[in-house]
Amino acid sequence: MRDEPQASPYRADPKILDLADWLADPVEAAEFPQALLRFRNDRWAPAVGLGGLSDAEWIGHFARFRPLPDNLPRPLALRYHGHQFQSYNPDIGDGRGFLFAQVRDGAGRLLDFGTKGSGQTPYSRFGDGRLTLKGAVREILATEMLEALGANTSKTFSVIETGEELVRGDEPSPTRSAVMIRLSHGHIRIGTFQRLLAHEEKAQMERLVAYCLEQFPGPPPPADAPGRDEPAVILLHQVVARLADLAASYMAAGFVHGVLNTDNMNVTGESFDYGPWRWLPTFDPAFTAAYFDHQGLYAYGRQPTAIHWNCGQLAVALRLLADAPPLIAALERFGPLFQAALTRRFCWRLGVTPQAPETDTVLLAAAERHMAGAGLAPDALFFAHRGGRDAPDGEFGELLRDYAPAAALDDALWGESGPPTNHIDEVERIWAAIATADDWAPLHQHVRAIRRLGNALGPAPEPSGLAC
Repeated sequence: MRDEPQASPYRADPKILDLADWLADPVEAAEFPQALLRFRNDRWAPAVGLGGLSDAEWIGHFARFRPLPDNLPRPLALRYHGHQFQSYNPDIGDGRGFLFAQVRDGAGRLLDFGTKGSGQTPYSRFGDGRLTLKGAVREILATEMLEALGANTSKTFSVIETGEELVRGDEPSPTRSAVMIRLSHGHIRIGTFQRLLAHEEKAQMERLVAYCLEQFPGPPPPADAPGRDEPAVILLHQVVARLADLAASYMAAGFVHGVLNTDNMNVTGESFDYGPWRWLPTFDPAFTAAYFDHQGLYAYGRQPTAIHWNCGQLAVALRLLADAPPLIAALERFGPLFQAALTRRFCWRLGVTPQAPETDTVLLAAAERHMAGAGLAPDALFFAHRGGRDAPDGEFGELLRDYAPAAALDDALWGESGPPTNHIDEVERIWAAIATADDWAPLHQHVRAIRRLGNALGPAPEPSGLAC
């Protein structure tokens, strides 16, 4: 799902204050020695009524953290637990970020401004609460590309360089620092529910479920679903549907998130928190993004299983409110929903009209074998054969010839040598220009190219009522 932002007046609506006394801790932002505006999302700023801010006003709110009008009086560090690589950790929470403000967009949806690199909180443990500038640049690239490819993703709203020298084990150090603003439909994680279960806070769990159903509405469960009128069961059905679609969007994009922990799973189904992500250089189900993922738990081909497992942890938490059978019934929908979303998204990226589900599944499997045999990345396959053109020899090509084009190829992009990509050599080229010459032109050029790709692809398909 690729949101289309529409200009809207600024409308503050800090709904989280109704839950804040047990969901979060008030914190203070770090004071940074400098504030150099490096990226402001002029695509999304008008959608929340902030397109008219001067650069000085922007820096005042998003680096000095002066409150937005009628919004949160102080930032809030959210409390949560989580499974990290499937090991439970109760000692986490917002350690280098906080919730800064909440607003409504033109469609009436509640949007959060969350930070990354804004300083230490009660959950920082031994961390410095900072973000490297390279990490912020990578977040821009990940969110822009996923948005263009139709994934439900947070948006990188602002990046401001902050003038500190940071030491990191995975980057040449000292390295430059930044503070980032993330725009998202919510920051309620599966780990948020896990914390309430751990503390046996049933009343708070009921209030959190009610908050999610009100602020992130979705379709009702199927008519024959057991317990379909129970709020906890309704929520699980909605989260399962959203996360099945998210998993499909990763696979169709050739994207590897790298850290699919339950504290990184948003109940809105929105992808967020981009650290060691990678795009597939060639089709390989065993490809991993994180150098510390020694067992390949979050490898490309295992992402649907990992996300389904995370849905199971939400079901475990919701046992505080509901019996097991209706929750299990909701979980069992994940596989069929994922497969339907994957074939739908695959045909969309390929630019062909879907046929019967079983036929589309055969096409997808043949395409994967073709990519593996030819050493292709998904980006290359979808670009080369957009609209069913230039069907290659072999099984995939024979199947592709039976598909009717669903998309016009009149955009000049489709006549070029290839699409913009976020493969690691391109990412490092963009960062090298910044690191060695403070040259931001390659980044901004690449963002424009990615947005052009998104415009050429058009809106991704989505099941009716899935979006929050």
